[in-house]
Amino acid sequence: MNIEWNAKDYAGRFSFVPRYGEEVLELLDIRPGDRVIDLGCGNGALTQVLAERGADVLGIDASAEMLSVAREQYPDLAFRQEDALTFTVDTPVDAIFSNAVFHWIDQENHPALLSRVSQALRPGGQLVCEFGGKHCAGRVHKVLRRLFAQNGFDYPFSFYFPSIGEYAPMMEACGLKVVYATLFDRPTRCEGGETGLRSWIEMFDKEPFRILTDTKVKDAILREAEERLRKELFHDGSWYIDYVRIRIKAVKEGRG
Repeated sequence: MNIEWNAKDYAGRFSFVPRYGEEVLELLDIRPGDRVIDLGCGNGALTQVLAERGADVLGIDASAEMLSVAREQYPDLAFRQEDALTFTVDTPVDAIFSNAVFHWIDQENHPALLSRVSQALRPGGQLVCEFGGKHCAGRVHKVLRRLFAQNGFDYPFSFYFPSIGEYAPMMEACGLKVVYATLFDRPTRCEGGETGLRSWIEMFDKEPFRILTDTKVKDAILREAEERLRKELFHDGSWYIDYVRIRIKAVKEGRG
């Protein structure tokens, strides 16, 4: 999950990420004063919403760049720089919320992630999360993979997009009872008009392009990707990424 973020750009052109996350918050059943962790809090936008709803909230993120923005925008909230795989709490909390984070964590590390989440929750505590599901941005990745191959390069895939059937058993193995799960298409509009697809790739799909030291090759791949995807993903002056989301609510087994 070691991705370098342009935190200010993220808060501007990619503000749809926390905006969609507000809908996920509706799955949380919390009371004023409940202790909640916003895991992978980013720039703190949803941490603030949780605080406004009465939660005693702590924002945790691995990115110093994101946390710098969060602390600047929300100086009254508590934030801590820690990794989702190794974070700790002094006392188990009532709920953990996470939006658009889990797909950045390598597949083999998810049992450790879910075990850590389970340990941090009190019995009866809730995990509510949404992240990329099976075939998320599939059209974009398929075209980029082909273009990389045509230019003699591998296309490293740094995401984990599971199905419900794949993910729910992992949660249950960690003592998290799945009480709600859905997998759904959510085409997502990019800001920037004609440059929207390129901007999205440069923000969220950095890893494959690190091996392209020739800027002309990189630019050629991006231009060809725009051309091949235009018919499917460009509508009414904007690019729409073919997102698929998995949204889950689970409860830690045992009596609270």
